[in-house]
Amino acid sequence: MRRAAAALAGLLCVAISATMLTAPGRAARGDDTPVVFAAASLTEVLPRIDATARYSFGGSNQLAQQIRQGAPADVFLSASPKYTQGLYREGLVRKPVPFATNTLVVIVPRSNPAGIRTIADLARRPGLRLVVAGPQVPVGLYTRKVLQRLGLLSILRRAVSQEQDVKGVVAKVALGEADAGFVYATDARAAASRVRTVAIPARAQPRVLYEAAVVAGSRHVDAAQAFLIELLSAAGRRELRASGFGVP
Repeated sequence: MRRAAAALAGLLCVAISATMLTAPGRAARGDDTPVVFAAASLTEVLPRIDATARYSFGGSNQLAQQIRQGAPADVFLSASPKYTQGLYREGLVRKPVPFATNTLVVIVPRSNPAGIRTIADLARRPGLRLVVAGPQVPVGLYTRKVLQRLGLLSILRRAVSQEQDVKGVVAKVALGEADAGFVYATDARAAASRVRTVAIPARAQPRVLYEAAVVAGSRHVDAAQAFLIELLSAAGRRELRASGFGVP
């Protein structure tokens, strides 16, 4: 426990500037409310960690581009280090820190009309309607890694749409507009009443790592830092675990 606490403290020192906070969480923010740009897969869990922040959820690639264009964000939470690290190299965010992990699954409608039982069935069902996220969306990048490792990249030809974020994939499958889709396990869990889950072999699982960073141009730096502390706190980590995320 002491080692874990020391590691967490080290991450905070990297993530937070030399400005010292008198108290963590909402009490340190005063009247400021941080604007948090966050990956769509965090839609359910973040308001349980902090109900007072203002959230903008979407594909991490799109949110990163908005930050490049000067959107008024204070914190950026990405479902892939590709986008936080890219902004860091450009000087647009402070040092990113990892805060969560995830896994991929295949989802099918509850009625499962295509009879999908294993991921191999995706290549065996004629007329299969597959939905995936676009190639620049983190879940879309991870999906392509899975298919490459399993030698199933050719099934992308069956994709009836390429969504802008993971929630778009969930919606298409839940509404029966597709026979199967690739999503995060946490999103499948949140939609369990509408979809069924098909496991992906462990050997094909990509490393899904979420990172958070304070935006360099934030006008609410103290509030942004306080949000990050809350996210990385023991309470924040409990909420992430309760929603099905792993914590580094």
